[in-house]
Amino acid sequence: MDTPNQPAFSHTPEPYWRETSKLPQFKKLSHNIKVDATVVGGGIAGITTAYLLAKGGKKVALIEADQLLNGTTGHTTAKISAQHGLIYDELIQHFGEEFAKKYYLSQSKALQFITDTISTENIDCQFSNEDSYVYSTSDHYAKKIEKEYEAYEKLGINGELVNRLPIDLSIKNAVVMKDQAQFHPLNYLKALVDSFTGMGGQIFEGTAAKTVNEGDFTQLVTADGYHLDSEHVAICSHFPFYDGMGFYFTRMYAERSYILGVKTKKDFPGGMYISAEEPTRSLRYQDDVDGGKLILIGGDKHKTGQGKDTMEHYLALQEFGEEVLGIEEARYRWSAQDLITLDKIPYIGNVTEKHPAIFVGTGFNKWGMTSGTLAGQIISDKILGNHHIYADVYTPSRFVADPSIKHFFKENINVAGQLIKGKLQITTKKPQELKKGEGDVVNLNGRRCGGYRDEEGKLHVVDTTCTHLGCETEWNHGDLTWDCPCHGSRFSIDGQVIEGPADKPLPTYDVKD
Repeated sequence: MDTPNQPAFSHTPEPYWRETSKLPQFKKLSHNIKVDATVVGGGIAGITTAYLLAKGGKKVALIEADQLLNGTTGHTTAKISAQHGLIYDELIQHFGEEFAKKYYLSQSKALQFITDTISTENIDCQFSNEDSYVYSTSDHYAKKIEKEYEAYEKLGINGELVNRLPIDLSIKNAVVMKDQAQFHPLNYLKALVDSFTGMGGQIFEGTAAKTVNEGDFTQLVTADGYHLDSEHVAICSHFPFYDGMGFYFTRMYAERSYILGVKTKKDFPGGMYISAEEPTRSLRYQDDVDGGKLILIGGDKHKTGQGKDTMEHYLALQEFGEEVLGIEEARYRWSAQDLITLDKIPYIGNVTEKHPAIFVGTGFNKWGMTSGTLAGQIISDKILGNHHIYADVYTPSRFVADPSIKHFFKENINVAGQLIKGKLQITTKKPQELKKGEGDVVNLNGRRCGGYRDEEGKLHVVDTTCTHLGCETEWNHGDLTWDCPCHGSRFSIDGQVIEGPADKPLPTYDVKD
């Protein structure tokens, strides 16, 4: 175990899920094709959508800009739960009991779909039912927990108010939702991919979507200039690459959170846990490949590109894990990016009302296992002409006066502040001054740039101005990326787009020592 003020992890983060799954690989699209439906995005929403469309008899192509399951789905904590923090009292206050009940039932339906699919497809993905807890450590949040439990009673949710946890953590109280679940998400989704391709579905990796043209049919154009002609397009690419003037970048903001995978000295009794207070702390276990338990410690969320050195978040989680369970060995670290909507409800349905053939699933608010599955159900039902009883809850065109307007102004004032802050930043550090493994904002001939010197000593220098709307990106020490504090775009050390809404890379500079 390293000392508390030093990271206990390898330099390059890698999620446990990707290291312990064997995913198939697919070629880039290299020709024009015609299908019934095109799905963009190789995460849980896109794969579920494609799988259900193929089961419904549609000829489907799925394209992924990078590799399957290497985005948010591959970096999840993989809790399958309708308990999304303290949300049900809030939903009742803003939207009423009927709406809150629909939200709960729809999320529960997604959990049931995963459960049934695992059974019918005979999937080995370490699925287990677990009780899920939201706990408080302060008097203020203890009252919120009580209100949340009252909401459970109103909505008929199978839950309980408790003042102790199965784990050794002192709390004020907690609300538990019974019979939720956890699994290995990539092993589950690999089975869906195999079933999809077995039904004739086509998958193309390394194939980025560029735009959509509408006419007699819907034509998706890739970054390489190839066309996919189809009746419908489903955009499940985390941030929509095409928003049809829906202005999604003004209606969502990006948050990063962090996960450690550790072996612990104390036994973990089971269950899934998350704190009501911030900084967020999340716990669950995963049956490890060595037969023991790997404990996933998550949390420490913040807006992308804003806040302290990202490595400090990993260290904070490490300290929490040491205090609660004792860390014997720290094996993994990774981070995730989630999109948060104005009212905390995902956007699932037509990208706008003016584009009936184009669908979107986004803004899953850290609960992508159920919401991504639900997106697949709703979008596939719409394309297949089936009625989905809960589709109206998630309509992307909604704009509720309370709380949407308040959050709309709050988030966009924050964007304006970050834009100005980045432009006023002055630095005198030269790229040549960077040490191995160091990244920072640098001055290149009077221009604000971003520099990183890799472990081999090579300099990587980029223009830090985000190609979306011109905010200045900031260095992410924990993940070795350039992150935009305005709308959450992320870029590699060589300027390539990792996360949208940006769709163009950062310019690079050849700098010699």
